[in-house]
Amino acid sequence: MTARLTLALVGDRDERITAHRAIEAALPLAARSLGVVIDAHWLSTDCINNAAALRGANGVWCVPGSPYRSMAGALRAIHHARTHGVPFLGTCGGFQHAVIEYARHALCWADAEHAETAPDAARQVIAQLACALVEARDVVYPVAGTRLALAYGASQVHEGYHCRYGLNPAFQAALLKGPLRACAFDGAGEVRAIEHADHPFFVATLFQPERAALAGQAPPLVAAFARAALAAAR
Repeated sequence: MTARLTLALVGDRDERITAHRAIEAALPLAARSLGVVIDAHWLSTDCINNAAALRGANGVWCVPGSPYRSMAGALRAIHHARTHGVPFLGTCGGFQHAVIEYARHALCWADAEHAETAPDAARQVIAQLACALVEARDVVYPVAGTRLALAYGASQVHEGYHCRYGLNPAFQAALLKGPLRACAFDGAGEVRAIEHADHPFFVATLFQPERAALAGQAPPLVAAFARAALAAAR
């Protein structure tokens, strides 16, 4: 019997968002590469009032498309995945909100904010990039030995972005001195992906690896996430 797994796609589905179309193309490719069936369900952020909304999900993917209808809903989903060992993938907005969730709940920085939605906040852990990465491609360098590096099996990869905000360098050292660690950088040494060392699979990228599916390629990181979710399902 073919194995099945259920994934929650946390975000507000919008056909106009390229990454959302790419995700729906990437998941069948990942399923085929693993020989499994993937049941993926979109979960609007304003419908996530508690952890019950994620019941039955073997993995949680916080997708691009922020600002979300409900930041609180997105943070609840990320918090549930992080604290309950549920395999998690965050891309673009998912990366940004994974940083905020960790800052608020693991580091107890209750005032941690996103510059896009709280432009006057003192502790903007997510700030505007010096150079926006809107419909851009760039080289990403995975850190050897990390889950992300193992997924790609390469020392450098080219990935696409649609992003104006990233990790604020002013808070980077404090955010990444514990189990949350950088797992990829760009050529200028800016953090482009993070992962949680004490979690079965908790990876978030500022880039959008799902975009490879629009060219018919199975994104390696999506397949790695699905593999971790399959292990959780079993």
